[in-house]
Amino acid sequence: MSRPHTSLRTAVVWEVLREALDDRAKAAGRDALDILDTGGGTGNFAVPVARLGHRVTVVDPSPDALFALERRATEAGVPDRVRGVQGDAHGLFDVAERGGYDMVLCHGVLEYVDDPAEGLRNAAAALRPEGGTLSVLAAGLGGMVLARALAGHFAEAHRALTDPDGRWGGGDPVPRRFTPEQLTALVTANGLEVGAVHGVRVFTDLVPGALVDTDPGATRALARLEEAVAELPAFRSVAAQLHVLARTGSGPAAD
Repeated sequence: MSRPHTSLRTAVVWEVLREALDDRAKAAGRDALDILDTGGGTGNFAVPVARLGHRVTVVDPSPDALFALERRATEAGVPDRVRGVQGDAHGLFDVAERGGYDMVLCHGVLEYVDDPAEGLRNAAAALRPEGGTLSVLAAGLGGMVLARALAGHFAEAHRALTDPDGRWGGGDPVPRRFTPEQLTALVTANGLEVGAVHGVRVFTDLVPGALVDTDPGATRALARLEEAVAELPAFRSVAAQLHVLARTGSGPAAD
């Protein structure tokens, strides 16, 4: 996938994160925050966050991903602000500090772990008790159902609607998907206050890549459209991914 189309896939989340980081820094009275990125892989979010001046610890089970993370951080000029450690959500506190982070990113984790409730519980417990922000990004059920139906796979789309994990069949590569209500319930069950829920990639995955890869004007227009519909419930329910921003303790989360 080309660079313009890739940026569309993360643009909504990145804009929300930038604002949340600014808000958390003001609330904490510090320019540099301590960030934990669970399942952060090669640093798609960790490295840009470090470039803003924050310290980021990335926990990921893949040695190859962590090696790529180190290389990426070095190329970006932030090797001193990015630390990669091998681990997973289940044993998070074997490698990370409980209650030691201003913000925790839990992106692309809950759909793959054995116990999403435990994964979310650990992510929340890593936040500073006096005030921290949690960013959760997970696969959305509605977006997949829409995509399968538009591709002509109607039986698979219907099966996903009735499957407890939102899977369309045995060949589905994603173990689990969520509705907005299911994802926010996981968050609030840990005593966190939801500040915002966004739909991510409402249209981007459905638009032929050639339309945006060859036309900068179309890329910008699609990005504006994604931003405009991200918080609208009708579109959020059919997004490929769901993003929840929540907080614990005192201080703001982005609205």
